[in-house]
Amino acid sequence: MTKVGLSPNKRTMTQSPDKTAAKKLHIKTFGCQMNAYDSERMAEALQPAGFQLTDDVYDADLVVLNTCHIREKAAEKVYSELGRLRKAKEARKTEGRDTMVAVAGCVAQAEGKEIVSRAPVVDIVVGPQSLHRLADLVAEVSSTGKVLVETDFPAEEKFAELPQRADGKRQVSAFVTVQEGCDKFCTFCVVPYTRGSEYSRTPGEVVAEVERLATRGVREVTLLGQNVNAYHGDGPDGESWPLAQLLRRLGEIPSIERLRFTTSHPHDMDDDLIALFGDEQKLMPYLHLPFQSGSDRILAAMNRKHTAEEYEALIARIRAARTDLALSTDIIVGFPGETDADFEATLDLVARVGFAQAYSFKYSARPGTPAANLEDQVPEAAKKERLAALQTLLEEGRRSFDRQLVGRSLPVLFESKGRNPGQIRGRSPYLQAVHVDGPETLIGEIAEVDISSAGPNSLTGVMKSGIEWREPVQAAQ
Repeated sequence: MTKVGLSPNKRTMTQSPDKTAAKKLHIKTFGCQMNAYDSERMAEALQPAGFQLTDDVYDADLVVLNTCHIREKAAEKVYSELGRLRKAKEARKTEGRDTMVAVAGCVAQAEGKEIVSRAPVVDIVVGPQSLHRLADLVAEVSSTGKVLVETDFPAEEKFAELPQRADGKRQVSAFVTVQEGCDKFCTFCVVPYTRGSEYSRTPGEVVAEVERLATRGVREVTLLGQNVNAYHGDGPDGESWPLAQLLRRLGEIPSIERLRFTTSHPHDMDDDLIALFGDEQKLMPYLHLPFQSGSDRILAAMNRKHTAEEYEALIARIRAARTDLALSTDIIVGFPGETDADFEATLDLVARVGFAQAYSFKYSARPGTPAANLEDQVPEAAKKERLAALQTLLEEGRRSFDRQLVGRSLPVLFESKGRNPGQIRGRSPYLQAVHVDGPETLIGEIAEVDISSAGPNSLTGVMKSGIEWREPVQAAQ
């Protein structure tokens, strides 16, 4: 582990704080579900040091920006946020209160010392593989006044070093990271450089975490990974467990009633995982499976390791295993060299497959990736026009899928109060928000709902008559 100690900030440093004294922590999370999971774990790791979460950045003694490097201008958005934090830090200083600022996540990994060079407001830069070190880094900055940059991939495994999941308020659904990194090296993607090579947690670690979440009332778990279906954890039997085997084991936990996983790569959808969609009723009929482009020429340039025809054949196999499956995907437009014909191939694939949900983006170069150096970059105006056309088609597909559910009865897991008095809100098996009139005692329960209408962003329904409600699962005290 290498740590870079820079000169102290100009702010007056105080003595190392009493670890039992209450301090306020504000975390702003950018990007994917894995970052949301990492933010939760960082908050838990800082609890023993006396930090309590606050939504008010001006009330925070420690502010953490947990950053994502996937989207366009990701780094510049972080620097813009740091500019706002500088003003908050200065305002608190006039009141005699110090504020520590940490930048974590993938932008931290990619930018490293450049962050503190451009933004002196920053006290700590820590990469995603070192987040378990955050409490120690905070203590060191408090006692020495040094600015710390820790972006090496540490020898110790971070999940083993993080504290056990803390007890907290009751949850209905939760994310659990089971796999990190990627060995696919798509030419547009920074993940192999910011998260490292593929690593899988052991099944025992994952099962223990999910069992603990179950005692807090969690009913639905989503397994996370940059390439989650490449999961290969070392099992207690000495064999490497694939994702399907891990999911089967998690399905044995009685109070966990829904399982999901994301994000997957087509190359790693093996026969057992496909069959599991038909065999394991706790596995929801919803799959996020990016294809990125409908053009084989562009797919090859992206190093995606599949063709459009292979992707469609894979979808046919999965739908044969689970006929009610809904699909989600990622698509990039304007990759270097993409022609009008290449883009039309993408539109054609979207029309043939049909997606319940999709995330589409204009290509933007990521420094250090092979695609950033390719010639024949697509003009911004063409990318903007293509994205608008694609999103129109995708929105038509999403609305069509939602309308097909009207008149059907769906099991809904209720998560919270609804937008109107007397209303509760839940999720369908296909991840849509569902609003119904019903008692708050049903939060945390699954109930059948007759879907009566499909709005722009959610479904509305009526509780199916004649249902006997079970008592809600109680969280551990």
